[in-house]
Amino acid sequence: MEPNLPDVVLWSIPAFVLLTVIEMVSYRLHPDEDAAGYGTKDAATSITMGLGSLGFDLLWKIPILAIYMGVYELTPLRVPVLWWTVLLMLLAQDFFYYWSHRGHHVIRILWACHVVHHSSEKFNLTTALRQPWTSATVWPFYLPLIACGVHPAALAFCQSANLVYQFWVHTERVGKLPRPFEYVLNTPSHHRVHHASQGGYLDRNYGGILIIWDRMFGSFAAETERPVYGLTKNIATYNPLRVATHEYAAIARDIRAADTWSERAGRVFRGPGWQPAAKAATAAAAAGPVTTAAPGTGGAAATASVPARGTASAPERAL
Repeated sequence: MEPNLPDVVLWSIPAFVLLTVIEMVSYRLHPDEDAAGYGTKDAATSITMGLGSLGFDLLWKIPILAIYMGVYELTPLRVPVLWWTVLLMLLAQDFFYYWSHRGHHVIRILWACHVVHHSSEKFNLTTALRQPWTSATVWPFYLPLIACGVHPAALAFCQSANLVYQFWVHTERVGKLPRPFEYVLNTPSHHRVHHASQGGYLDRNYGGILIIWDRMFGSFAAETERPVYGLTKNIATYNPLRVATHEYAAIARDIRAADTWSERAGRVFRGPGWQPAAKAATAAAAAGPVTTAAPGTGGAAATASVPARGTASAPERAL
């Protein structure tokens, strides 16, 4: 029997609207010249991306749900939906969210989906709504939960709860919380680091609800200097279609320009900005001194990688 669980995203929409209005008003009443704040075109793009993602997610959910239900029917395991098992499922979903999120930063074809969320140079509650239209790359990370007997509807509830929690961490109006909260939970301070484009902040703080996964797996960074938001190569466009697809277009250009099949594979499956050692050396010689790539962006002795917030191709211009 399918669990009867509420649609937490739907129920949270009034709170999303109210909190966004409050944040906008707060900037009018108490401006902060150092904060990224709001931009009309930027906020409109973020909201458009969020609305578009709702429609595209409906399309992706059809084949994904079919796969999940097939695995669920094949497994002999069943996790009952009780108050304490829901808490355990939320914990497990947050763990797999961490690895999904991390994977979408360090594998370029996955980054092409997730880069949408990092494409704004602002950081406010509308940034939380800037969601990708190609989220079909997320589902494999949660197959272990389905195989362990978690009903797909229960997983959907946990994913929605995780998404709703992350809405409030997209703000500069909340400083650091008391230490116990900062140690365990993902907070605005931790998430500002995640959205920053400085080298020391890149590929850090992947946690959804909990930040303990980052502390456990070596990807945590505390907020020290004020973040600069966006990509290492900003796309400079408010066109929703370009925002949704620009990295896929960059991958296609890099594949066409590749010299070997191994390079083509690297352009797709290695870290964002990866390029063969020979081309990296040529680019480094032309650019001058080389800075070390941030942890988690890939690279090996025979290859080179640049931080994950950019692409190997030239940035797009505004439309």
